[in-house]
Amino acid sequence: MQQTENLNIESFDAMPTPEEVHARVPLTETAAQTVVAGRRTLERILDRQDGRVFVVVGPCSIHDPVAGIDYARRLKALADEVADTLVLVMRVYFEKPRTSTGWKGYVNDPRMDDSFHIEEGMQKAREFLLQVNEIGLPAATEALDPIAPQYLGDLVSWTAIGARTSESQTHREMASGLSTPVGFKNGTDGSVDTAVNAIISAASPHNFLGINMQGRSAVVRTRGNRYGHVVLRGGGDRPNYDTVSVSMAEQALAKAKLPQNVVVDCSHANSYKKPELQPLVMQDVVNQIRLGNRSIVGLMIESFIEAGNQPIPADLSKLKYGCSVTDACVDWATTEKMIRDAREALRGPLTGRVKS
Repeated sequence: MQQTENLNIESFDAMPTPEEVHARVPLTETAAQTVVAGRRTLERILDRQDGRVFVVVGPCSIHDPVAGIDYARRLKALADEVADTLVLVMRVYFEKPRTSTGWKGYVNDPRMDDSFHIEEGMQKAREFLLQVNEIGLPAATEALDPIAPQYLGDLVSWTAIGARTSESQTHREMASGLSTPVGFKNGTDGSVDTAVNAIISAASPHNFLGINMQGRSAVVRTRGNRYGHVVLRGGGDRPNYDTVSVSMAEQALAKAKLPQNVVVDCSHANSYKKPELQPLVMQDVVNQIRLGNRSIVGLMIESFIEAGNQPIPADLSKLKYGCSVTDACVDWATTEKMIRDAREALRGPLTGRVKS
């Protein structure tokens, strides 16, 4: 009989189960407290029980855990400093969607040499998330692979669904079962309707194929996630953080009878992928809040120790410490100034944002 399946499969390599990876890198009490506190704080902000603004800030992607933890320690100190006004959540992205080809992230290729030791990357990613949470800093990530949350989800406080995947049924179903608030980015063409429809879908129960903690195929049955919200990241070669665009997003949410919760991504199309424009975007959005906007509950910043980005060299010893290998970032000094300036501008105006 002729073979009719797996014609383009080279091999099936064994992957440790989520249960096995959890056993190797177990959740600690300190980390669990950070995760739960982070999630509850974000939920309270989305429910208008906490008037502060949250800021998801960190590298475009994690590639060097040493530099990443260095950054996390700096961010924790800054988070404590501005905690009366802003809630800082570290951006910890391990999976990178690519338009065509390129490095797919720390989980997929942790050695950055096209060896694709995913089993190694998944464990190292969990180790990194555990360290960040033990520092006392809640973590945010993008959910790209629908299996990854079983390995890492217990260490995440906020999840993004990217512009390329907000329209995906698979990712909407996955989001319906996640334990975190979920930010759905508008489409790459700038369409907010994509994110609004995703929020509606993820709020409903779903039944779909996945894996359980033992790594076996399972029918996953979810309750629905009521903490979905829109992330404006620009699109169609134009920004959408201005007052008109924010108002249109508010109207789209109101029409769908959804809470008017909006997060603005200062990077991506909102800054034309030019990191030096991120402070200007943030300044504009902070001013909208200062002047009375109630729907903007959060911001996102791509930031690392050094500014810009770098190609991945054949000799990894040539990598510049603390510099992104994916999208360009603002440096640490700029990050501190952006966040301190935002805190100073918002200290008074945030008092009226809590529902009475």
